[in-house]
Amino acid sequence: MPNAFDETNPPFDRLSPAEIETLRRALDVAYFRPGEEIIRAGAPAEALYVVIKGLVEERAGDELVALLEEKDFFDSRGLIQGRSEHDFRARDEALAYALPREVALDLVKANPRFAAFFYLDLSHKLAAIAREEEETTVGALMRARVADMNLRPAHFIDASDSIETAGHRMREIDSNALFVRDGGRIGVVTGMNLSKAVVLKRMKIEEPVGGVAHYDVVSLDRQDFVYAALILMTKTNKRRVAVRENGEYVGMLEDIELLSFVAGNAQLVAGRIDRAQGLPDLALAAREIGGQVRMLRRQGVKVEVVAEIVSDLNRRLFARLFALLAPASIRAAGCLIVMGSEGRGEQTVRTDQDNALILRAPVPEAELDAFRASFTAALESFGFAPCPGNVMVRNPMWSQTLDGYRAAFRRWTALPDEAAHMNVAIFYDAVAVAGDASLLDAAKADLIAAARTGSTAYLSHFARATEAFPMPIGFFNNLLTLDGRGDAVDLKKGGVFPIVHGVRSLALERGLTVTGTVERIEQLVDLGRLSRQLGTELTQSFYLLTSLRLDAQLAAELARTSSQSALVRPAELSSLQRDLLRDAFQVVKQFRDIVRRHFNLGMF
Repeated sequence: MPNAFDETNPPFDRLSPAEIETLRRALDVAYFRPGEEIIRAGAPAEALYVVIKGLVEERAGDELVALLEEKDFFDSRGLIQGRSEHDFRARDEALAYALPREVALDLVKANPRFAAFFYLDLSHKLAAIAREEEETTVGALMRARVADMNLRPAHFIDASDSIETAGHRMREIDSNALFVRDGGRIGVVTGMNLSKAVVLKRMKIEEPVGGVAHYDVVSLDRQDFVYAALILMTKTNKRRVAVRENGEYVGMLEDIELLSFVAGNAQLVAGRIDRAQGLPDLALAAREIGGQVRMLRRQGVKVEVVAEIVSDLNRRLFARLFALLAPASIRAAGCLIVMGSEGRGEQTVRTDQDNALILRAPVPEAELDAFRASFTAALESFGFAPCPGNVMVRNPMWSQTLDGYRAAFRRWTALPDEAAHMNVAIFYDAVAVAGDASLLDAAKADLIAAARTGSTAYLSHFARATEAFPMPIGFFNNLLTLDGRGDAVDLKKGGVFPIVHGVRSLALERGLTVTGTVERIEQLVDLGRLSRQLGTELTQSFYLLTSLRLDAQLAAELARTSSQSALVRPAELSSLQRDLLRDAFQVVKQFRDIVRRHFNLGMF
């Protein structure tokens, strides 16, 4: 069959050369007229089709489930099950490769990696893909170049400058090594060289630093691979190597930075936060947190691990800022909390602030006002944008006594409106980061009690927001009929939010105190509120949606566009990603239906 078939298109890229040859020999090309039925629901799938040209509709009755375009394949489920659940028909003139069912099933049986894409449920597909990503992560790292790393810039000093001058310069630039110019040659001097010269050799600090430097500089080019740097350090037993570009020294690469690149340096950022003595130190650490997200994701780290690391660093940052700015009265009687995605431990790219303060008893008003202003202003200076809804410590509504919050809970649940429901949702996701955590425990217990003991309609009203946005599956028609170029899908509104709020509503009804969406799903499964299969697929869908959204946000940052509302354009995804995305949306749709029936949302 034609050599034009793209064997690099997933899942066919999992096949061996011999299997590709078998596939090519069996392939045929099928032509379909506009409106022609390709597969009928309930009928056996006689072939696996891969779209060459045109559009193919996948329908469940009258509902358009998906619109398939070039390189999309169908119907893998029908192939395995023996019959198709949906109708497939050509929207316009269409060409497709047709792989006979027997050949496709033989390849599935012979190749487990290929078979993973034919599993009937999303969780198995994603688990198989995750295993492959983990296996290739090290290889991807080794293909990275030195230029991809954050190098310390080159700083020079003259050989005639004193040892004391060199020491002061190292402290100023927060570096442990300097390049030394001595006529036509370049050397390097380190902090250890200076220490040995003064302590062991009894040299005076006024003596020239040139006599301390060493000139057997080990270097490599910025375009060299990272693994070359590892090998070079190992062979030469050096802790640092110089980096050249166009024959000039442009930086210094140290072993700790190389190891940080390979393994991430979150622990270094955490240490910098804990040791911070003032706002400038914390500002520097805050900037580095954003870099951690890009580094970890580039290394293939799963989105849930990225979120866990970033949440831990942010909470450390808030706690240290609280310790630096809060007066003794507030530190002794207060509890600093973070809410929203930060509270759930699901924040990756930095968003706006969601924080509050709970006080055991009133504190001097002047001290409280000063703290409100300074805390929020400091976070703004660190890059945490103000909350549009003013859910921040500087707002007196979100920095008050426990009794004040209890009164607010009664108002929010007795006279619920959209703002009140939002406040309940935000506070229910809260976690303590500094101060007396028992204050939050008491407050959250009262909030849960108020929500559960009110009218039976309250939780239904609260859960109603699960249906606030239309399902993205409905967008596929509009997107792809526009050739997939001008429109995109908001994964937060259409996928992430329905999962988060639907799970939150069920958790609040059961009085759960955990905050993370996945942890809530696990407990709901244990309680029998959700089936184990749905819980697994809901978790995997949540991770898929948040992963795609994070990657879109990081891409938006690089393009210097807004990362807050980063959209995913299906036309820019691989056919495999689009297939997984459709599966995830189907899981979300199923979950929304469950929430709708459980809370009787049809009555609104």
